[in-house]
Amino acid sequence: MLEKNQIAPEFSSKNQQGKLIELSSFKGQKNVVLYFYPKDDTPGCTIEANDFTALADKFAALDTVVIGVSKDSCSSHVDFINKYNLTLDLLADESGEVCENYGVWQEKEKNGVKKMAILRSTFIITKEGVLAEAMYGVSHEGHAQAVLEKIQQL
Repeated sequence: MLEKNQIAPEFSSKNQQGKLIELSSFKGQKNVVLYFYPKDDTPGCTIEANDFTALADKFAALDTVVIGVSKDSCSSHVDFINKYNLTLDLLADESGEVCENYGVWQEKEKNGVKKMAILRSTFIITKEGVLAEAMYGVSHEGHAQAVLEKIQQL
């Protein structure tokens, strides 16, 4: 798993519109909040996405872009964004490469059944490309506000 003060792994993945989004394109210009969530249009993921959208202007005022990542397809992301009027870029990591590089693709057990899934996690990446925070296994409740407060302290 990644830790605070490490160089953030480069990522390159398509967003909901099929546009390639790369970490390197933000270097020197924007902080990046990269949050991983299990699945589009599920209760916790919807709350988290809506909360980040509600705070989008506050993040933007702090030179910070918020990007969500799941293994859903671009078309699934478009439907999710349209249904809830989200203002975030959502990356379609269908290959799982970004999830693997950030250590969020992990085995989970539910009702005695083990399976691989995305562990809800968030990474705050500074303009210099360094991890200011690496938070694994976060709860969606109040998370966007907590992340904003961490950005305010950068």
